[in-house]
Amino acid sequence: MVLALRYLGSACGRARGGFPGGFSAACGPALRRPWPLCQGGRRASTSSFDVVIIGGGIVGLASARALILRHPALSIGVLEKEKNLAIHQTGHNSGVIHSGIYYKPESLKAKLCVQGAALIYEYCNQKGISYKQCGKLIVAVEQEEIPRLQALYERGLQNGVQGLRLIQQEEIKKKEPYCRGLMAIDCPYTGIVDYRQVALSFAQDFQDAGGSVLTNFEVKDIEMARESPSKREDGTKYPIVIRNTKGEEVQCQYVVTCAGLYSDRISELSGCNPDPRIVPFRGDYLLLKPEKCYLVKGNIYPVPDSRFPFLGVHFTPRMDGSIWLGPNAVLAFKREGYKPFDFSAGDIMDVVTKSGLIKLVSQHFFYGVNEMYKACFLSATVKHLQKFIPEITISDIRRGPAGVRAQALDQDGNLIEDFVFDGGVGAIGNHILHVRNAPSPAATSSLAISGMIADEVQRRFKL
Repeated sequence: MVLALRYLGSACGRARGGFPGGFSAACGPALRRPWPLCQGGRRASTSSFDVVIIGGGIVGLASARALILRHPALSIGVLEKEKNLAIHQTGHNSGVIHSGIYYKPESLKAKLCVQGAALIYEYCNQKGISYKQCGKLIVAVEQEEIPRLQALYERGLQNGVQGLRLIQQEEIKKKEPYCRGLMAIDCPYTGIVDYRQVALSFAQDFQDAGGSVLTNFEVKDIEMARESPSKREDGTKYPIVIRNTKGEEVQCQYVVTCAGLYSDRISELSGCNPDPRIVPFRGDYLLLKPEKCYLVKGNIYPVPDSRFPFLGVHFTPRMDGSIWLGPNAVLAFKREGYKPFDFSAGDIMDVVTKSGLIKLVSQHFFYGVNEMYKACFLSATVKHLQKFIPEITISDIRRGPAGVRAQALDQDGNLIEDFVFDGGVGAIGNHILHVRNAPSPAATSSLAISGMIADEVQRRFKL
């Protein structure tokens, strides 16, 4: 596991050229109207900002909100490639508010998840955002899983997760009448929410406080300004230029990137180290037919395999009353490839030639083959689901949505499991903070993460 808060010692020089079809989260200049969540955002028509956040997902929006609430005198802009905010990892999220049970004690992930879950519940209560604290059972269905389950229970206690209990078959039946299992961890603090609704509320808060959100702007270049009409005693006031594929640009003093699936490419655009590389993993969900949704009351999860960051195929109720089954974890052939046959030759070349993917595949070949098999044949997934709820049949399910996870991978094929920041050195490096890896459960932890990012921005940039 990579250390909780890692900085990459890359040397940032002048920014390189753009990537065709690359990161589309970005900002527009005065030519482009701000995203119309609310009207009259302060300095919405300017092409210059004190701080720019690249990336309009839940982490970027939470960070922008945290920064402007701390520094209301600063002009801050969020730059997003799409027409709408929070439509990729945030918009394809399973919606689970995680309790923090899975993560190594004392790790940043554990601390931020436990803190973040409490903050999300508090925020939703304040804003009137609907959620359900429906709980979760982590169920052992085989005798050999029980020691791992008990170890996970002890880990959850060390992490300070509220209300954990080990329960036996009788209590499993009381909570989930159709679920079989030998033993389970009852996690009553787990819940569900619509994270895109939460993210849009963050954006509303940000704009209400005077921030600007600019959309439909694909970043092509990030570089030091050659000259600027705006001067101050200590030199150029807005030394960073961010340019899009249409030739429009904005200038700013400081940049924070929360680029998700494109975090490595945005880092490279600014002249910084592209490692760790992002490898996209698609997770396909199945849907339980409405007439069978009575089979599941709350979240039902398997005992996880500690070798992987994926939690396994599980049963997840949604705010709309539907039940999602999944996800699997297969290599996506495109960074935003939500369909099995979505393909980008450039994206595939990147992960094959520039990342540690080949080493990862060689280490976990049979696991990968099994995931691909389950993705192709529903009967294989149903067989796994029947270990928990035997009543489910293949006629009870249909294919559902998918999400793509931005998995950071080092050159040795190791999955990077914790947060990585990158600033680099040199003129441009002194003005940029890259959030290179904000792994799951980033949505649950978003408010806690944003506080950490705001602290780091203040420390690095002396705001």
